Amino acid sequence: MDWSLRKKDDNKPSWPLDADGETVPPAYLTHIGGGPLDMELTLGLLAAYGIPHVCEYPNNGLFGKLILGHPPSGMEVYVPETMLEDAQNLLNADIIEDGEYEFDTDEEGMD
Repeated sequence: MDWSLRKKDDNKPSWPLDADGETVPPAYLTHIGGGPLDMELTLGLLAAYGIPHVCEYPNNGLFGKLILGHPPSGMEVYVPETMLEDAQNLLNADIIEDGEYEFDTDEEGMD
């Protein structure tokens, strides 16, 4: 029986294993400063694309997170080194607003 107060997140991506069955080492992705919204948006984006992550809070940031609700010094985000390039591309992608893109209107595939 699990008496924890926190709901287990079954949708959270699991950390990958290499060919030998060992855990893939983490690689530094980015430092997220600012407020808690910036942090949650970045972590949510990684999770939405199936990229697991771990966070580290530098300069006693974990204590600030406990007291203030978010770490004032920001946090460091690490992802599996095999997914680092995907995560970098995801965070560096251009945002396309509605109406800014054009569809290929090739008539052959249209009904």
